[in-house]
Amino acid sequence: MYKLILAEDEEDVREGIVSQIDWAAYGFEVVEQAENGREAAEAVDRLLPDVVVTDIQMPFMNGLELAEYVRSRYPGTRVIILTGFDEFEYAQKAIKLQIDEYILKPFSSQELIEVLLKVRRAMEEESAEKENVFVLSEHYRKSLPVLREQFLSSLVSRRLPAAEIAAKSTEYDLNLSGRLYQASVIRVDYVRTEAQTDRAEGHPLSLRDTGDRNLQLFAVLNIAEELCLKHGFGKVFIHRDEVVLLSVSPADDKGAVSGQTLALLEEIRRHVQRFLKLTVTAGAGTVCTAPAHLSDSFSDALQALDYRLILGNNRVIWIEDVESRANQLPAYDELSRQALIRTIKLGTVQELTEVIDGLFGGLDADQLSTADYEIFLTEIITSVLRVAKEAGSDTAAFLGPGISALAEIHKFNNMGEARQWIVSVCSKLMEFIARDRQSGYTQLVEEALEYIRSHYQEPDMSIGRVCQHLHISTGYFSSVFKKEMKLTFVAYLLQIRLEAAKELLRSTELKAFEIAERIGFADPNYFSFCFRKKFGFSPKEYKNSARGG
Repeated sequence: MYKLILAEDEEDVREGIVSQIDWAAYGFEVVEQAENGREAAEAVDRLLPDVVVTDIQMPFMNGLELAEYVRSRYPGTRVIILTGFDEFEYAQKAIKLQIDEYILKPFSSQELIEVLLKVRRAMEEESAEKENVFVLSEHYRKSLPVLREQFLSSLVSRRLPAAEIAAKSTEYDLNLSGRLYQASVIRVDYVRTEAQTDRAEGHPLSLRDTGDRNLQLFAVLNIAEELCLKHGFGKVFIHRDEVVLLSVSPADDKGAVSGQTLALLEEIRRHVQRFLKLTVTAGAGTVCTAPAHLSDSFSDALQALDYRLILGNNRVIWIEDVESRANQLPAYDELSRQALIRTIKLGTVQELTEVIDGLFGGLDADQLSTADYEIFLTEIITSVLRVAKEAGSDTAAFLGPGISALAEIHKFNNMGEARQWIVSVCSKLMEFIARDRQSGYTQLVEEALEYIRSHYQEPDMSIGRVCQHLHISTGYFSSVFKKEMKLTFVAYLLQIRLEAAKELLRSTELKAFEIAERIGFADPNYFSFCFRKKFGFSPKEYKNSARGG
């Protein structure tokens, strides 16, 4: 089912179009009806439709301005223009914008249906070309040089000597020369498959329907390769069951490199969702200064990916957003240590107990010397203390005042006591980290709210400005803000402005256009439209009622 947004300022025309067509029968769903171009643009950002059907003459933003907005941000979205005989000059501009289709007014429902079916066929052909199982399988067989893949995989799996990296890069024709490097991981989100009706209706079998994880992975790789080539940035390959992106930059600005990486990952995520009907979650690691350190960046990327359990999937997660790196410590290679650290940070008490039971269950008491026993406990306790240090926790908070964790080793009578003590200590640390994370979310949102309240009057106020002020990425901020406030940034900013408008209408003699300018609206007509839509009456009507007029 393709998502469609209809933009038409005349309500009777809009309602007539919607009611006279059995949209589902033709493979479409009208997800939003907009009565002006500005409202339609906001809906496009929010709903990511496949098709936009728009009239030309609309207030605040006309149909061609809307089409230009959609073309510049979502080139894959199809645009259908509704135009009249007297709007020929607009139609000429529509041709320059490469509008997919246009319909001349007045038109019948059947004429619109025929255009919609034509657009649907074009979208299906484009998707079929990208999803063709046989083409992808053949491409997969021919395009994976095994030695190059093995080398790139080893580059992120372990720290290689610089001389070996240089030699193999030359041998496999890989340009890894640069000043800064970053590793990221793209993982296909798991989807529970259900019976699909599309195939019975003649739609091509999609990658999502096949459930073939290897083919899905290669299709994601194919899209990532196209975008890396388009931007001339990054190298992608398959490692285990994930797509890995290596960023190699000649620049020495870490912020610029990470910003370019995050933007590319977000573009890959959007293209995968649009063309493959799949979702992916990406984790971005830290920026490092040599290819030999990419294994550390890759480890950080995997840790960032783990935060999808908290933030949700189908997003890009940067390790710098979710973890303080002030006390960053070397990553452990041992799977058991990684599991313990990951569970303390993100797991439940039950999962923690299972992990620790697994660690102790692997010990053979008959074969374990006192020295081995002490080393084993020291390693576990060291891991816990390192997690506490990274989280900024005072050990006394979960060990108790005056207690040394390493000194406790000699007080246990048996491994059962040691195991129970470690479970208790880790549980307290988990509680601290969870509280601190929630506190961090709250503090972040409070700082954002303070900044918004101080600057909402400025017309260029945006989520980008807030994130620049807070030094975080927009994707992470949007997720946290919505989680804490239960509404989006755009909705909150509009709410603050309109509440300020009500107060100015009650307490001043300012005109509506003066109030619009004072609260950050560049267009007074759009201010009046938003005010009426929010409160059910115009600014002038509200002023009169507030003053008993």
